[in-house]
Amino acid sequence: MTQPVQISAVPSITIFVRHTNECPRKADEFYKNCRCHKHLRWTYAGRQHRQAARTRIWKLAEDARRKIEAQYEAADPTKPIQSVSVEAKAAVTIERAVQLYVLDKRSQGLGGGVLKKYERELERFANFMAQRSKRFPHEIALDTLTEFRAEWSDTYPSSTTRAKVQERLRGFLRYCYEARLIDRVPSLSPIKVDEPPTMPLAPEQYSRLLEVIPDEFPAPKAQRVHAFVQLMRFSGLAVGDTVRLERDELLFDSKKRIYRVVTDRQKTGTDVSVALPPQVASEVISAMKLNRHPKHIFWNTGTGKLQTAVTNWQHDLRQIFRAAGQLEGHPHQLRDTFAVSLLERGVPLEEVSKLLGHTSIKTTEKYYAKWVKARQDRLDDLVMATWASGPALVETRA
Repeated sequence: MTQPVQISAVPSITIFVRHTNECPRKADEFYKNCRCHKHLRWTYAGRQHRQAARTRIWKLAEDARRKIEAQYEAADPTKPIQSVSVEAKAAVTIERAVQLYVLDKRSQGLGGGVLKKYERELERFANFMAQRSKRFPHEIALDTLTEFRAEWSDTYPSSTTRAKVQERLRGFLRYCYEARLIDRVPSLSPIKVDEPPTMPLAPEQYSRLLEVIPDEFPAPKAQRVHAFVQLMRFSGLAVGDTVRLERDELLFDSKKRIYRVVTDRQKTGTDVSVALPPQVASEVISAMKLNRHPKHIFWNTGTGKLQTAVTNWQHDLRQIFRAAGQLEGHPHQLRDTFAVSLLERGVPLEEVSKLLGHTSIKTTEKYYAKWVKARQDRLDDLVMATWASGPALVETRA
């Protein structure tokens, strides 16, 4: 009868010495009795690992080796089998789980910029765990995640960014759970996001922005920047959407004899578009002629990284805010100005939400509820003003 054969996925860990230049035994990396630092090395899943044993004593280095071996033994997925032809399968490390997760995200069609965020942030997490001698997903615990998040304040000053990083980290943990690499998903408390206030530009502020553009940029670029700002203000497009705007998204309405810009592509085929003032449309068309790219209106190359182009435009917009004396100004205020101007003129919140491309009206309410109330207050004042000039009210007696 064939006896069960135990296949171990635990690597062979070697202790070696990194001698100082003054050590008389520096030619022998396995010499045990000097006072030089001891280190560990091993190969696992085709990758070589090195780690300081954090001791100068060989016996203590052996203790460190046994601790690492115990980690691998706890994660060993192999079982006794009754077969002559066998193949050991290594347990999935955190590092490998990150690679698989990013591969899964790539197969979902995510852009290169987003994928790099996943790679950068999760690689930082894997390194953080490795520094604490934790290499397997089952060793991920809430206390370790809390320590990891505590370092984010310096790395990610923005609370919005920290919330996004936590969202991506939780996505990775959920993937590990679905892959049965962990038995539960540790739940970090939500990060409170300090939302920037909604601040539409006053008419004089917006006029000042346009005035400083010719002083800040040479003629061809000034023309493009002027058109870019005007388009954001009168379409409600965000910076990124304006940068990636394509030529065929500027449409001419032959019946109304106006131009409109597509602000939201719909799967139904009926896109959401915003009518542009003639002067703004004329500026955008002129800017389009200055851009030689056959597909885009403002994106010069269309082949580089979108995030780089967006960052460059944000830099230009912040430059004109500073030049206009609006040191706290932000490009998103142009989008806010578009939305608030509609609400103040009685456009229903539901319609404004569609024009902004929000998937839920709750998002619009969150940022613009103040102006919905202000509009209602003005309507109440107008109605109440008619009471004095209208027919006398007759008091009803019981």
